[in-house]
Amino acid sequence: MDEPTLRYSNGEITVLWKPKTCIHSGICVRGLNAVFDVKRKPWINILAATTDEIIAQVEHCPSGALSWERAEVG
Repeated sequence: MDEPTLRYSNGEITVLWKPKTCIHSGICVRGLNAVFDVKRKPWINILAATTDEIIAQVEHCPSGALSWERAEVG
């Protein structure tokens, strides 16, 4: 069975989160807590930082639970 993937888009990129892959290292929260806040629902607020800031932080995810892709246009 495939792991569920949650998607959060700001129109430029989509952040993908695989909850079962997440090792809860906290790197995302400590690095960009305006976007990643486990006390908030949903815990990812993709509009709280620039696209470049989000991409840079997502690329630090050690487990690969967070990834990103360009949003589809049209």
